[in-house]
Amino acid sequence: MSKGFGIVLYSGRADSLILAGVLAQTAANYEIPVRIFVTSFATPYFMREKPEPKVPEVFQDLAERMMQGMAKMGAPSWYEMLKTAKELGDVRIMLCSMTMEALGYSKDQIDPIVDDIVGAATFLAEMSDYQVVFV
Repeated sequence: MSKGFGIVLYSGRADSLILAGVLAQTAANYEIPVRIFVTSFATPYFMREKPEPKVPEVFQDLAERMMQGMAKMGAPSWYEMLKTAKELGDVRIMLCSMTMEALGYSKDQIDPIVDDIVGAATFLAEMSDYQVVFV
């Protein structure tokens, strides 16, 4: 069995952000350590001023139905799921240092939910005993 669960979050699409929230919160409920490496197009969603997540064109016909269903269920937003996961257990969110530099973000723009800025090598070194998924 793995030591923990790693999530490489590289997409800023609504479906990817929701999935990361669900997986992190579920793992935290099971007392499984979680490490989330935010990179590429997911990075803007971890800044204090976030864009609105977009739904891929292929899912546009289901997007409104999905969002209404989640609201009816009282499901929290992806951001609230990540906050809850961090409150429940050993969950750390790390931003990719290369992406931060490439997109011109500074430390003062980062949302407080983020724990650290690291390079891919640091993240991968920590993942040696973790099960890792890409979303």
